Amino acid sequence: MQALNQVRHDYLRYANCWEDADVLLAGLRVRPGDRLLSIGSAGDNSFSLLTQDPARVTAVDINAVQLSLMRLKAAAFRTLDHPDFLRFLGFAPAAASDRWTLFQRVCRDLPAADAAYWTARRSLVERGIIHGGKFEHYFRLFRERVLPWIHGTTRVRELLAPKPVAEQAAYFDRHWNNRRWRTLFRLFFSRRLMGRLGRDPAFLREVEGSVGKRILTTAETHLRDAACQSNYFLRYILTGGFGTVLPHYARPENFALIRDRLDRLKLYHGLLESACGRGERFDGINLSNIFEYMSPALFGRTAAALRDHTVPGTRLAYWNLLVPRRLTQVWAELRPGNALSARLTRQDKGFFYQRFQIDELC
Repeated sequence: MQALNQVRHDYLRYANCWEDADVLLAGLRVRPGDRLLSIGSAGDNSFSLLTQDPARVTAVDINAVQLSLMRLKAAAFRTLDHPDFLRFLGFAPAAASDRWTLFQRVCRDLPAADAAYWTARRSLVERGIIHGGKFEHYFRLFRERVLPWIHGTTRVRELLAPKPVAEQAAYFDRHWNNRRWRTLFRLFFSRRLMGRLGRDPAFLREVEGSVGKRILTTAETHLRDAACQSNYFLRYILTGGFGTVLPHYARPENFALIRDRLDRLKLYHGLLESACGRGERFDGINLSNIFEYMSPALFGRTAAALRDHTVPGTRLAYWNLLVPRRLTQVWAELRPGNALSARLTRQDKGFFYQRFQIDELC
């Protein structure tokens, strides 16, 4: 993949998956015994897929560090109880020394290379792994360096406080949506700064128009809605933590299910199309937003490669952030689930995405 081959893959880019597992599960409608293919990233959504009782989840990523993070989280599932799991990863408060002590337990369940990698990055472990990626650092810069010039902690707390939708919209319009918010938001989430500090310039090569303006538009729509009050992604961006509203894989009701099914999770280092064995077929595929980085020609070739690994009824889920890519444009046998996709897009806690799409093989 041309964009992926031009960027570094030797550091932790994402410590969390920034796609909503709840809409992913609702869209894929996994049945017990299904075989699933999933982009690895930080592992969160691949772990969540295990709660649906699949026969296997194959998680693939070109970045070996992301897979090492998945093995670290899997080891935490196996060796810790749920409260310690939350403290170790950084969802719940803990002293740095306590996290390091928990890591010693988790470390014994890791392959030697992974244990050495994370031991050499003690500060990341002590801070809480979920705060340690480049993208999380980007949000921390916004929260600590930019947001204080716009609104204080009281305004943030009031924005996220429970209130009816009409009051939420009124609060946003009267107290939050000022000129400084619009100007500094567009600047910080511009193509230049996001490419340099958050993602990678190559990942934005296919984007047309103003990056900051488009993200501002989707953010404003969400912040005027009462749903933003319980959005753990937004809460993390504005406060630095998820609070009591946890991502799907970290919720207490899912902990034992994931822990007991970790043997069904298979990790693969490499490109998506090379992760599939000869003759291997999948019933559901989570493609994250990988099409965002592809030229139209590469997008078509990737879709063609996926054809050989699907069966009638296979569902494919993916997100569009800034680049509109629809598999149905290059894959005639797919049926777009437009009504379902529109409904789930409205529910999506990843409010910065333009669309969440579900397509099904006829």
